[in-house]
This record gives sequence, C-alpha cells and structure tokens, in this order.
Amino acid sequence: MRTRILDIEYKTPGQIDLMRAAGLLVATTLERLRAAVAPGVSTAELDTLAEATIRSAGGVPSFQGYQGYPASICTSVNDHVVHGIPATTQVLRAGDLISIDCGAIVDGWHGDAAITVPVGQVRPELLRLARAAEDAMWAGIAAAARSAASGTGRLTDISHAVADTIRRAGRYGIVEGYGGHGIGTEMHQDPDVPNLGRPGKGPRLVPGLVLAIEPMVTLGSRHTVELADGWTVVTRDGSYAAHVEHTMAICEDGVWVLTAADGGRGRLGALASARALG
Repeated sequence: MRTRILDIEYKTPGQIDLMRAAGLLVATTLERLRAAVAPGVSTAELDTLAEATIRSAGGVPSFQGYQGYPASICTSVNDHVVHGIPATTQVLRAGDLISIDCGAIVDGWHGDAAITVPVGQVRPELLRLARAAEDAMWAGIAAAARSAASGTGRLTDISHAVADTIRRAGRYGIVEGYGGHGIGTEMHQDPDVPNLGRPGKGPRLVPGLVLAIEPMVTLGSRHTVELADGWTVVTRDGSYAAHVEHTMAICEDGVWVLTAADGGRGRLGALASARALG
C-alpha cells in the first residue's frame, strides 16, 4: 500500500496574523452563543445568532454550504457527538449538554473552534465530562508547544497527550474516526490530528503549522453511528458526549491559540507565544 503524501500548508507570520482575525471572530461568536444557551431556546435560534454575528463583522460562516451542510454552526445535543444540524424543533431543556462548533472565514482565512455548554442545571458527571474534554484539548496544545520547542516533536505527541489526559480523568470513551485537522485557506487541510496515538509519529511540529485540536469524549462507548441525515454523529450506546476545539498556530517562540480571546496565555502560561500578548 502506498502512503499518501501530505499536502501541508505552512503559514508565514503575516498569514498567521490574518488567521487571528478569523479566530477572534469565532471566539466572539461562541461567547455570544454560550450566553444565549438556555432552556427553551432552539438550536435554530442559536444558528441565526451565529450567522448574524459572523456576517455583521464582515466574515462568512465556514460551515454554511460546506459539502452541502445547511447551517452556520453544528449543534450537538446530549448523545450527539458532532455535526448536529440546528433545527426549530430542537428546543433545549434544563439538564441538556450542547456542543457548538463554529467556523468563520475572514479575508480568505478560516478559524474553527467548539465549546460544550450545560443547559441550566446538569448532572455533575456531565460537568466532569466537559471538563475532561477541555483539559485534554489544552494538554494537546501544550504538548505541541513543548514538542515544537524541543526541535524533535511530531504530530502524534499531541494525540498522545489528548488521550492520556482523558484516561487520567476517568473511564471515558475517546471517539475514533473523527478528530482535528490542519486549517488555513481551507477549513480542513492536511494533516489529520487524531485524538489517540503513540507519540513521535507523523509530520514534524514546526513554526508555520496551524492545527485545529478537537477531542470528542463520551460517558460510555467510543463507538458512533451517523444518522440518516448524512451529518449527525451519535454515540452508539446513547451516552452523552462532549466536543471542544481550538485553532492554534506554532510560532518561533511558542503556541498562539488563534480562537482564544487571550491567545492561550491563561492556560499555557510561558508556553504561549509572545504574539499572544498582542
């Protein structure tokens, strides 16, 4: 079997600056959506808010029309893992857990991020699930920064850190077959970034590499099923899921989280690039 040659788009510092604008728009949009999540709100209403926020800032929703996708965001509720389609008939209830995935294009460059939000009061184990996914994402980003600084880092150093953090947090399912990706002038680019793997494999982690890191974690089995709509992915056993994501760039002096308002300083500390201070 022939190994496919990856087509990785390495960015210049100036191009990363352009991607930051898209990342900040995604961050702003997700914070407005987080504030809007409440019992009685439909996922279609969240989609309308997202599109209005992105377009009013001069951006374009990355997801809308992507391979036929019919909305501006993905809204995955409870046992829906990723790619849930917003609908007027899907009304949030207290106790739900919703993952919102959002992408925006600014001047031809993409930003992509996701959050998982409790709806009203939820069971404590759901908060722990969401925290496990969040911690794993940041562990993967931190691993990228450390590995890049060593000069010997490889892509699956991120994968290993994500999986190891989830396993340390509890008996969670780590979804396979979906994961992170390169991003830039297209929303999905090489390389794929799995959430499982042995360290030391894959492309080198070098300045100019921009990746979306996105763990998907379940309270039960890792196995999933795609629904008949051709998009929505659900857990096979009906267990609840959490999905989080940030877009991050490897710079000469550290990592810049392009979809975090603070550039990642709060979670990464000294591992964050000085460019995150701008």
